[in-house]
Amino acid sequence: MLGRLNHVAIAVRDAEKAAKIYGVAFGAEISAALPLPEHGVITVFAVLPNTKIEFIQPLGETSPIAKFVERNADGGIHHVCYEVPDIVATRDILIAEGARVLGDGEPKIGAHGKPVLFFHPKDFSGALVEIEQS
Repeated sequence: MLGRLNHVAIAVRDAEKAAKIYGVAFGAEISAALPLPEHGVITVFAVLPNTKIEFIQPLGETSPIAKFVERNADGGIHHVCYEVPDIVATRDILIAEGARVLGDGEPKIGAHGKPVLFFHPKDFSGALVEIEQS
């Protein structure tokens, strides 16, 4: 049911600036900045051989990550994303086990153009978990 680690997200004030060192120092491919208004963020990815680092910056003052970035001015790990073969079936199993899905519970299209859902960190040892349809 659980697939590979898709990415680790780091919330920052400036996603392009934060990603730059991964390209310069490590030779990682850096994506263009992509605004995702439906998620309230701008994303930039650093592509590594075995996973990706997603840098997310708030898109406006009402962004769901604005307070996180305010509390963590230098940035910080925001969430981990795992691939799953069937996002709806996985959601239903997790809910049946007591996990709380964030938002309205319906998958939304994420930065990779695939359906995603987020689950409450209190249900995953303090880690905000995103699942993405593989």
